[in-house]
Amino acid sequence: MIALIGFMGSGKTTVGRLLAAELRMPFADADELIETQAGKPIARIFAEDGEGAFRALEAEVALVALGGAGVLALGGGAVESQVIRDALRGHTVIWLDVPLDEALARLGEDAGRPVLKDPQLARRYQIRQALYEEVADLRVEAELATAAETAGLIAALVEPASAS
Repeated sequence: MIALIGFMGSGKTTVGRLLAAELRMPFADADELIETQAGKPIARIFAEDGEGAFRALEAEVALVALGGAGVLALGGGAVESQVIRDALRGHTVIWLDVPLDEALARLGEDAGRPVLKDPQLARRYQIRQALYEEVADLRVEAELATAAETAGLIAALVEPASAS
């Protein structure tokens, strides 16, 4: 499994779809899997059930997805879970790194991202950056290229490993 990690707005879903197509592998987006399982959007999960319930569901979905093959785009906060960090061992973990201001510019006023309203957003970003670095096999500066170029670069780097 190739797992893409990074802060929200780093391009995990977009790059992940392109990467999976290039490598002829299945693609899964953890946030989409969570919404399907919960039967409601993430913003509603946060509002109705709280962040703790969302994180528990995120860990459950991530563990199942990591048991498969292909490319998985994890949510930006997934690495805050020790269970998920442990589960990432043995997989190819790619960190799509973008500066906070770039991530925020990409996201705009996305109402579907409740964490954007957190007054401690910059602190969350810093904490997550350290966790991304801890688990990543490869760090890609995702603001320096288009999503297609980023996917192509990653494919070139991981293709020999994914072929075995």
